[in-house]
Amino acid sequence: MSKYDSLWKHLVNRGDRQIKFTFEEIKAIAGFDIDHSFLTYKKEVKEYGYEVGKISLKEKYIIFIKIEK
Repeated sequence: MSKYDSLWKHLVNRGDRQIKFTFEEIKAIAGFDIDHSFLTYKKEVKEYGYEVGKISLKEKYIIFIKIEK
């Protein structure tokens, strides 16, 4: 079980082709602030059918893109 499981499940439930979440939205979903450890955990999202498209530290958002099969 990953600390980001609630975020990954939220992505799957939304099902959108592309999803942009601000760091604040991620905090509301996951229950904690996003930190540098996200760079390690982001590879897990592929198991849920998504990949990280872009991380903007300046504008504080992450774009997730659904993996087309």
